[in-house]
Amino acid sequence: MTDFNDKQLDILQAAEKLFAEEGFDGASIRNIAREANVNIAMISYYFGSKEKLLEALIIHRTSGMKMQLENIFNENLSPADKVDRLIDLYISRINKNKCMYQIVHFELSTKKRIMDMKAFIDIKLQNVEAFKRIIQEGQAQGVFRKDINIFLIPTTIVGILVHFQMNRMFMETALQLESDDAFEAYIKNELTAHIKQTIKALLLHEN
Repeated sequence: MTDFNDKQLDILQAAEKLFAEEGFDGASIRNIAREANVNIAMISYYFGSKEKLLEALIIHRTSGMKMQLENIFNENLSPADKVDRLIDLYISRINKNKCMYQIVHFELSTKKRIMDMKAFIDIKLQNVEAFKRIIQEGQAQGVFRKDINIFLIPTTIVGILVHFQMNRMFMETALQLESDDAFEAYIKNELTAHIKQTIKALLLHEN
């Protein structure tokens, strides 16, 4: 289920905020209901349980990327320019959904509860297939190397960005980034340029 009504979206937004701030165990259904300005019974009616609410939140935040990837594939751009667009898309989505990534990383790494992640994995696999089409187009044109592990390209993009964000205090000190705006500007400019340079070095033939 990926189409939610306004009340469901309010609940998901409240859950995301409180899960990120207090952790899954710390965020109570009562507090989520209060934050969303709904009654507890409504959360139970729409989602059934807190675990199902978390699953719905993950699906909500990860669905939709396949269409954006397809749009990039269909644009009249060179393969290298499409890769730039891919990287911009990944970075913008991760920045927009920081809370969700924080929640998912914690839940999957701790394995404290068994979540039904099949729908989430299915969406991720669809996204990988859409991503592969873009890279394979460049390979078919002879622009990109054939000996590329395409599956690891998104992992490389996300890994660099998440590592930078998770080491924020060190990065702010080392790079003298003295405000939130400065930190975000560094990601948007220098870090994004570095990621694009890194990915193109993996993809393009050596001169």
